[in-house]
Amino acid sequence: MNVSMTLTALQGIPLIRPGDDLGEILWYALMSNGITLQDGDILVIAQKIVSKAEGRLVNLSEITPSAQAEELARLTSKDARFVELVLRESRAVLRYRPGTLIVEHRWGFVCANAGIDHSNVEGLYGNPEDWVLLLPEDPDASARRIRAALRERSGVNLGVLIIDSHGRAWRLGTVGVCIGVAGVPALVDLRGHPDLFGYQLRVTQVAAADELAAAASLIMGQADEKRPVVHVRGFPYPLRESSFSELRRPEEQDLFR
Repeated sequence: MNVSMTLTALQGIPLIRPGDDLGEILWYALMSNGITLQDGDILVIAQKIVSKAEGRLVNLSEITPSAQAEELARLTSKDARFVELVLRESRAVLRYRPGTLIVEHRWGFVCANAGIDHSNVEGLYGNPEDWVLLLPEDPDASARRIRAALRERSGVNLGVLIIDSHGRAWRLGTVGVCIGVAGVPALVDLRGHPDLFGYQLRVTQVAAADELAAAASLIMGQADEKRPVVHVRGFPYPLRESSFSELRRPEEQDLFR
């Protein structure tokens, strides 16, 4: 049996502004790219346009750093106002050194700087260097809203992933990872399934949402490509309800803490 999966970057996505209706924008982008949604299709969406639409822009000139932020800024050589935002978005600071601040985000994943970013961020006024972008307030809820809007228009069962670029504890470089999901299995449990020789798998769980996020991130790009949305057809697992929590490793099992 031939198995294939097609990933298509949507062209013509406009620059997203606070308050924009992403569901409507994506619907018209699909039509202009000649794509008719089918059952089982998935849209993979860069976190940045979701955050922009939700108005998650912050101007550092309006942030007053705490004493903790001031101290961490001294230790990491970062702007204390930026560090203050990182602390507000985090459950805990896990590691730091000059130039690096690793935290547990309040949604449970570990990342640098709580996902707060300067790149490809256009401010509303003042000094452009003072503007940063936070992750969506609730990435799962964002994914659910976009999915519902597209399901209402198309009448098909589709999935939505919201992804970001994260580093990994044991490898160099960043990869695309899922931070919000709706209608796509985040984790596929293959324990109990036989391998080629009839041996029952005992520990295999597939981070299917992360694998798809990494594939989509390859064609999205990381700089000025303007490809923040990827349409996916042929995902090899059945769609189902899920949430990011499926991917979160319990703290007592995390050997990198």
